[in-house]
Amino acid sequence: MCNFAPMILNKQTARKTAEVLLQVNAIKLSPSAPFTWASGWKSPIYCDNRIILSFPLIRNYIRETMAKHIEEQYGKPDVIAGVATGAIGIGMLVAEYLGVPFIYVRPEAKSHGRQNQIEGFIQKGQNVVVVEDLISTGKSSLNAVRALREANLNVKGMIAIFTYGFNIAEENFKKENVLLQTLSNYENLIMQAVETNYVSQSEVKTLTDWNANPSEWNAI
Repeated sequence: MCNFAPMILNKQTARKTAEVLLQVNAIKLSPSAPFTWASGWKSPIYCDNRIILSFPLIRNYIRETMAKHIEEQYGKPDVIAGVATGAIGIGMLVAEYLGVPFIYVRPEAKSHGRQNQIEGFIQKGQNVVVVEDLISTGKSSLNAVRALREANLNVKGMIAIFTYGFNIAEENFKKENVLLQTLSNYENLIMQAVETNYVSQSEVKTLTDWNANPSEWNAI
């Protein structure tokens, strides 16, 4: 039986990925001046992995690492699906590297035109691997998986660049029986940030407390 708890590929990949994300400010840590997420949460971390598309060497590293793992784990899939909008770019790059078709999944069907939620050519029974840029609670990512399954596609699993490692995400992926693997996670990010003096040891407690219970931390 598969273990559907989110997992990183390996420690070396996790640390290298954390390093490059911090390097280009795709992930910013600011314990003393928290960010405000779209949800209204206050957070000492902000992640926007789309910025890696502007750095050829880094986007190629992410593309190749994802693609090689997908092939090792699942064999070559029939199609790669990106979750709109953050994973469209990297998903296309992964599909190109593997030489397979690419589709992407909207949060919901369009209200006009062909009213598609899935954009691109698909056929029933195709094997698909979902590419995501970031996992927080997992709700939007799993919404895409449900849309693909409703279209009678066989979702082999999902691979993402980074996860915050929230317990709720683990619960959601287990509930939906979706195998999630990520290049890096919050734990390895913090270790990398400390080693490179991106944050001080005194700031680590703030970052750790937030990750353990972000909704309660938000209420402070």
